[in-house]
Amino acid sequence: MRGYPGSVRILHVSDCYLPRLGGIEVQVADLIRMQREAGHEVEVATATPGDPLPGVHRIVAKLPFDLPVHPAGTGHLLRLMTARRPDVVHVHTGAVSPFAWMGVRAAARARLPMVVTVHSMWDPVTAGVYRGLRLLFGWERWRLVGTAVSGAAARPIRAVAGPGVPVHVVSNGLDVSGWRPVRVPDGAAVRDAVSRAAAVHVVAVGRLAPRKHPVRLLRLLKEARARVPSEVPLRATIVGDGPARAQMERYLRVNGMTGWVSLPGRYSREQIREVLASADVFVAPAPRESFGLAALEARSAGVPVVARAQSGVADFVHQGKEGLLGRSFDDLVAAVARLARDRELRESIAAHNRATEPVASSWPAVLEGFDRCYEQARALRR
Repeated sequence: MRGYPGSVRILHVSDCYLPRLGGIEVQVADLIRMQREAGHEVEVATATPGDPLPGVHRIVAKLPFDLPVHPAGTGHLLRLMTARRPDVVHVHTGAVSPFAWMGVRAAARARLPMVVTVHSMWDPVTAGVYRGLRLLFGWERWRLVGTAVSGAAARPIRAVAGPGVPVHVVSNGLDVSGWRPVRVPDGAAVRDAVSRAAAVHVVAVGRLAPRKHPVRLLRLLKEARARVPSEVPLRATIVGDGPARAQMERYLRVNGMTGWVSLPGRYSREQIREVLASADVFVAPAPRESFGLAALEARSAGVPVVARAQSGVADFVHQGKEGLLGRSFDDLVAAVARLARDRELRESIAAHNRATEPVASSWPAVLEGFDRCYEQARALRR
């Protein structure tokens, strides 16, 4: 892998980090691993408690539920930055990330170049809060460089930040080669025929949390099933776990869907690869999906993706090429039903996905994107 021209000392700041497992935590951990492999000196400061890890500074306070917050985090981070003097501070935030924004304030006080990555999609309320924080702290004077994980996520950030703060789009990273479908051996014609005769397999992967609208996903499947001829068998697998699981199980029982919709729980990456190998359609229905890493994994595995046109998934799924996009719930129902009915369309999209790679999300492209942001942040500070 081609790294940056010369070693860069990078300090990442994130509320949440390993051993927690979530979208931001896994993405930051993977980014750190790839930057180290590229030859950089990389450390991370986090408010997440856990066992000691090399290069991880845990700034932890004893709070209920192990909340990743520290009341005096700004002072601790300022002392760490003054002692370590990194070339750049890279802060990772979600919708609400108090410790991360303490890192921004500390980097500004230490007069260090900084890049701030927003991993979430700002809704109007969140955008209003950050507009107020901008007025309160004047953070447009801090000479920071912003990044968002998709074009959809960048739009509200740019509207709040104004023209004085550059906001770039740098995709989440994925080892694309690790999700490529296994090539079918020449002698597998019988297995291929069996596969064609099997039920159309619809897959979704994600945390079963209310903000992800998991019950609405079940209603989507129910209505799509009603639009598909009864002679076309259909089954669905929803991988993940979370607080909405019990509500989803009740919905399946009440609506008589337990025979064809399964909730197997949380899977490892290897198990998700196995599920995607048998998938015919992947559904990412959340309208405020800032990126959609699970959808990218499915697209890289060759699976046609159905998602919202106004979500971050639209950065790597285009209508009729990598999948089908819709602007409304009914559009998504129609898209799933169409793919279930039309095997030729499914196979043409799958063939395109297998033959092409989402280059912008490959790690070399992501590292180069952050390299440009780091250089801009250093230039602004100079």
